[in-house]
Amino acid sequence: MEDIISTAELLTTDGIPLKRSLKKAERRNKIRAFFLVFPLLLFIVVTFVIPIGDMLMRSVDDSQINTVFPNTFEEYKKWKKGEDDLPPEEVYKNLFLELANGDKRQIGKALTRMNYAKSGWKSLIKKTSREIKKIVKKGEEPVSYKDTMIEINKLWADPTYWYSFNQMVNERSSIYYWNALDRTYNEEGDVILQDEKRRMYIKTWIRTLKVSVYVTFFCLILGFPVAHLLANLPLRYSNLLMIFVLLPFWTSLLVRTTAWIVMLQQNGVINGVLVWLGILSDDGRIQMVYNETGTLIAMTQILLPFMILPLYSVMRVIPKSHMRAAQNLGAKPATAFWRVYLPQTIPGMSAGGLLVFVLAIGYFITPELVGGKDGQLIGHWIAYHLKTTLNWGLCAALGSILLFVMLIFYWLYNKIVGIDNIKLG
Repeated sequence: MEDIISTAELLTTDGIPLKRSLKKAERRNKIRAFFLVFPLLLFIVVTFVIPIGDMLMRSVDDSQINTVFPNTFEEYKKWKKGEDDLPPEEVYKNLFLELANGDKRQIGKALTRMNYAKSGWKSLIKKTSREIKKIVKKGEEPVSYKDTMIEINKLWADPTYWYSFNQMVNERSSIYYWNALDRTYNEEGDVILQDEKRRMYIKTWIRTLKVSVYVTFFCLILGFPVAHLLANLPLRYSNLLMIFVLLPFWTSLLVRTTAWIVMLQQNGVINGVLVWLGILSDDGRIQMVYNETGTLIAMTQILLPFMILPLYSVMRVIPKSHMRAAQNLGAKPATAFWRVYLPQTIPGMSAGGLLVFVLAIGYFITPELVGGKDGQLIGHWIAYHLKTTLNWGLCAALGSILLFVMLIFYWLYNKIVGIDNIKLG
């Protein structure tokens, strides 16, 4: 009898097997849950995933110039560079014809890319194009395209211009990443250091990491006692102090940054107070703005709340009885604090540290306004190439490296602290 009951299939009141009915209900719940999160998922894809994917593609994409001069590049690939300093007649011929018959607008875009590889390409091509159109209008066909172009401009006999084609010959290239690390290709196609005058990115990367670490450390040193006060003061005092912590969020970032320029300049408030107190002479005022010092001071003050709030959220739930118990067991206050209280605040310190560091490493407005030339971070060069030079490939490579660096730090953080230990509230 028991065997018959165990093997019999359970049915609902409608006669449908219970197992099938449960699966159907579960599937319906999953579909409903998916449609509930679909708008958020779509928002993340459109505003986060697609732009990052586009940035990664642009950082290696070099196909545009190959579509403007396809025949020239095909012939260039056949050239054996060790045999002659200059390419053969066919390369000159195809470039001559493609300049004569090509789309002026597309050629203009290609010239911008060529100028990234070697300065002077744009003016050379423009001058040559004007002469080529005169020759074509006359209906004359050059006996030697190579000699004709060299006669138009002697720079066509300069091998360095032709060797710069090495950077553009492939539709996918890593040249932008090498440029972002102060490297380029030589005549043989090997990676070498840029000229000393063009090396600026490695210094900026080092400065960006250094400033981010310093700002995170200073925020922790300044934020820890404030968070401790917030967590241990009576409610009416802690609420008042919390208002002062949150007050910067109610003020424009641009206004706060401009205020720091006024305060830190040589004739500003801070130098004036130091002179009034007799600490500095009137001629010995300190330069604290438009340099790395100004960047550190302004960024520390602006990002300080992002350290205080995670610390406070952890400290306020730590039982005060833990410290009393440690002291009752014979520990000195300093030992009790170091051995009992401080380890319990690690989730807050790690969360605040990660938050401040991630914000600091990609900061732009404050270093740009307060830092000057000596306090600029990598965000300056990303904005510069995005808006001024229109070198979107290099801009995308810089952004991709910045993203990669942040992912490395995130991975290290997860290995050392563990992402599950983050507490923001």
